[in-house]
Amino acid sequence: MSGSLFVDRYASIKEALKKLNISAEGVLLVLDEDKKLIGTLTDGDIRRAILAGKELKDTIEGVFNPKPSVLYEDNFDAEEARALFLNKRFSLIPVLTRRREVSRYITWTDFFSGEVLPRKTRKKVDIPLVIMAGGKGTRMKPFTSVLPKPLIPIGEKTVLEHIIDEFLQNGITQYYFTLNYRGEMIRAYFDGIERSYDVKYIWEKEFLGTAGSLRFFVNDAPECFFVSNCDIIVKADFSEVLDFHRSSGSWLTIISALQHSIVPYGVVHFSNGGKVESIQEKPEYSFTINTGVYILDKRSLSYIPENRVFHMTDLIQTLMDDHKPVFTYPINEGEYIDIGQWEEYRNALDRLNIAENYDKK
Repeated sequence: MSGSLFVDRYASIKEALKKLNISAEGVLLVLDEDKKLIGTLTDGDIRRAILAGKELKDTIEGVFNPKPSVLYEDNFDAEEARALFLNKRFSLIPVLTRRREVSRYITWTDFFSGEVLPRKTRKKVDIPLVIMAGGKGTRMKPFTSVLPKPLIPIGEKTVLEHIIDEFLQNGITQYYFTLNYRGEMIRAYFDGIERSYDVKYIWEKEFLGTAGSLRFFVNDAPECFFVSNCDIIVKADFSEVLDFHRSSGSWLTIISALQHSIVPYGVVHFSNGGKVESIQEKPEYSFTINTGVYILDKRSLSYIPENRVFHMTDLIQTLMDDHKPVFTYPINEGEYIDIGQWEEYRNALDRLNIAENYDKK
């Protein structure tokens, strides 16, 4: 059994997040001092804890689920396992001894290997996605000297198609592209492929920033809608994000990602005059970043000025200055892929398991 799926009850939230990032199943098995199972932990459990005020340095006590569904080795029933997988949509079920030691675990993939089953599906979402696809993509030159950034290939699909694939898993079939730079190429591409979704185009004559062109969407906008940059892929259950947005009463919800970064040097801390107070060898920092995916309430569009460069950060700050509620929905760093720069693009190829030979000079 993979040790990466097990976590000690006294581990920090940060340590658990690192394990979740390398876990293909999206769940950890929590053990006590005697190596007995006392719970399970998912990124959803951590998300709820962070939103409730927990910090990454806190332990997972009180965060993990203390009453997970389990099966026992001495009376293991394959039909019971099948029912749990299909009814509860679990990705993993632990199998225990009567001493609650983990004998093994079974995964959805292994259990149904060879069977033709419907793909694990997410709850349907009834709002559209607007993709901000009008920028020049200067950080991706020389690619973008020929192609607009949204059409850059990742394997056999374009960036835009990879983004759309994630939202299609929630049944979203209505998409809007804001276009400017080489917009006709984007339109010609999507008008010429077979697709199961509808695409409409919002044209901006001048570059209006990461939010300015949303002003042109005001007549078609529903009560709320998703917005995404065109150079990131977020792997989240967007129905859960929408439920959070609506229940919180938010005017704008930012999907944020927890990130960890290690400084590859010794960091010197000193006081006035240069006296060294301490030195840290390769310290690690944790923070939450804006992924570039949002849910906007239609009312927020009235805060966007007409025909003026206006960025999403401007809109967020303007809403907060006017005391309108802005919330964030944090996801794990493993659910966020940035492809806006060359190094990030190469990393995305690896994370999406796409074998390509690109010159890394």
